[in-house]
Amino acid sequence: MTGAAPSVVTLGETMALVRTTELGSLRHADSLSFGIGGAESNVAIGLARLGVDTSWLGRVGDDSLGERVSREIRGDGVDVRAIVDADAATGLMVKERPSAASTAVHYYRAGSAGSRLRPADLPERWVEAGSLLHVTGITPLLSDSARMTVHAAIDRARAAGATVSFDINYRSALAPPATAGPVLREIAERADLVFGGDEEFAILYPDLSPADAAAQLRRAGCATTILKQGPEGATVFAADGVSAAGGFAIDPVDTVGAGDAFVAGYLSGMLSGLDVESTLRRANACGAMACLVPGDWEAAPTLRDLDRFLAGDSDPVRR
Repeated sequence: MTGAAPSVVTLGETMALVRTTELGSLRHADSLSFGIGGAESNVAIGLARLGVDTSWLGRVGDDSLGERVSREIRGDGVDVRAIVDADAATGLMVKERPSAASTAVHYYRAGSAGSRLRPADLPERWVEAGSLLHVTGITPLLSDSARMTVHAAIDRARAAGATVSFDINYRSALAPPATAGPVLREIAERADLVFGGDEEFAILYPDLSPADAAAQLRRAGCATTILKQGPEGATVFAADGVSAAGGFAIDPVDTVGAGDAFVAGYLSGMLSGLDVESTLRRANACGAMACLVPGDWEAAPTLRDLDRFLAGDSDPVRR
């Protein structure tokens, strides 16, 4: 952090993360790796590495896992506002790779500290200090109080004239589509930017194509809709037209967290004044680079890393 007011503020649950280090089921794993993961903190770390002053807020347990969550995020230059909850534990995420082509993620977060986020946790003038608020569809599905906190943050951001960014980021483990759809649609229609994939926009508007969903969101007041298409790239729908950019050919190692890296790349490009085409190219590159290393955020690039990747630096040895 530079000490300046954050350009981006974000909030949500970050959990401890345990993952297998080899291919195969957890039933037979001999060793495990330990870390952290959470959509909003993944974006915060990605933005900080790209030079954007960012602040993350969330609840953690009064335990070693909570201390690790706070330390890891802070260690990447993010301003951390961690509320320590003495009455609930830090959530846990377990990730395994049953085969080279598949990843399975298991969550142990019911009643976790992160799910107990409440509007009173938002500090005075914290949301208002940022030029952009970023939220995801994960937090409002954790609990009623977490959903109220997201709306309270959006209320304050809109009142302050800040941009509201929303990544649908639907998790079927939290709620079925029929339950999640109205909750996520309400937030999307209050946002200025909405990110999502084909299936996620179908959660919002089951009868509409992504292009028609974008038009519906514009009628509700959302200026820009970004369709994430994975290896195929991404498409932006805005009032002045449609822009698209292809993805990058890579050999993915771990795709979890790629969408968060994409969002960080897009927001950083937008905030630094890049045009839409350049912003999309940066976002696609960040998403691709996140897939090259195991972990949810570890491969999020710095600007220097990004420049090398975009320049086609493929030399396996750097001297």
